[in-house]
Amino acid sequence: MSVRTEVIAQFTQVAEEQNKEMATLADDLPLLNSGLDSLCFAVIVARLEDALGVDPFSADSDSPFPVTLGDFIRSYENAVH
Repeated sequence: MSVRTEVIAQFTQVAEEQNKEMATLADDLPLLNSGLDSLCFAVIVARLEDALGVDPFSADSDSPFPVTLGDFIRSYENAVH
């Protein structure tokens, strides 16, 4: 499974589990407008760390926090490769 596919799958799964109405996912979607809250993002980041073995937002990382879904996905793609 590609990094992009895994990220999208986690967004969708967490939105369902948390009963959140999520916006249509597109690379230019601002994360603040996604329909997800900070708890959802915490769950997504934790699950992606388990699935992909990386956390691009850890304290020892210089990665800027992503603004859009595309930024979020690229953060993981860059950390994995």
